[in-house]
Amino acid sequence: MKLTRFTDYSLRVLMHLGLNQGRLCSISEIARANRVSENHLTKVVHRLGQIGLVKTVRGRGGGMKLALPAGEISVGRVVRETEEGFDLLDCGACLLTPACGLTGALAKAVGAFLEVLDGYTIADLIKPGDRLRALLQIAPLETASAASD
Repeated sequence: MKLTRFTDYSLRVLMHLGLNQGRLCSISEIARANRVSENHLTKVVHRLGQIGLVKTVRGRGGGMKLALPAGEISVGRVVRETEEGFDLLDCGACLLTPACGLTGALAKAVGAFLEVLDGYTIADLIKPGDRLRALLQIAPLETASAASD
């Protein structure tokens, strides 16, 4: 199973926001840090806002932040909300479908995959915070909060 770029970018946005708790982030900042398209991230952020994971603030000095604590956003939920389907095979036109055991086995495998992802949160993904901040060129939390005082 391969997740879409949309899901990948959704997780990156949520991780970036989780690493920047207490301040608003812009789409251009996240795009620059991750070396991805602002246009694509705009669609991602719009969807994350629709599903209640990101809160946006418009206007001068606006931006976005997590709508929930990072520890309350499960990776499984993000994947379910951003992927269009989990059918590993298209069994619709297959002659064997009425008697095939593969369909059930694949459904069980997808269920196990999502169950594992449900056991992780955005907070879990950003635990190596200092290393991630360095890779994304985000100021350490102490420096970021001292600069805003």
